[in-house]
Amino acid sequence: MADHPNNAADWRALATAYESKQRTSDAVTALERYTALRPKDTDALGELATQYTALANVYNTDYANAQTAAALAAPAPFTPPSSSPLGRAFNNPSALQDPISTAVQSAQTSALSAAATKLQATATKAEAAYQKLAALTPDDATLQIQLGQAAQTAGDSATAVAAYRRFLKLAPTDPLAPQVKKVIKSLAAQAAAQSTTQPSG
Repeated sequence: MADHPNNAADWRALATAYESKQRTSDAVTALERYTALRPKDTDALGELATQYTALANVYNTDYANAQTAAALAAPAPFTPPSSSPLGRAFNNPSALQDPISTAVQSAQTSALSAAATKLQATATKAEAAYQKLAALTPDDATLQIQLGQAAQTAGDSATAVAAYRRFLKLAPTDPLAPQVKKVIKSLAAQAAAQSTTQPSG
């Protein structure tokens, strides 16, 4: 590929080869190059969005595992009575520091942060891919559902709600419509709760 970096057909073929081998990350890279060269290829954009979602699911699992590991690395200690000498030492953060435990907790916190960063970045890329697809095929109701889900995963509630409302407009009698309405209400309630907890000014 180094000899022909702008050969779209080669990137497309490479992406297909990686997909067949379930090398998702490599397939994403190839599809990114291909869609940069062929930005209106809806099939390829759809594949890219699907591959991003698959990666996000992997990172979501990694994040959940990192959360579990972080919790296990910092178990709740037995705390003696605060009036005893040992209790006073426990209440003094600098008195009883286990360097190994501290190092393990630090490593687990770093792993958790890295997993969260990967998940957020990939979910955001999936959302962007679905947005491009939605712009090219604005009357595809199913695509609006996919965009909404991707935006939710990326933490972009405003885009998610807009996509779900677009879905309801395109397919008001779809069997998923009642569920989508519930999701919209839930997202609106979350947004309202966040606005009341945020300091003003």
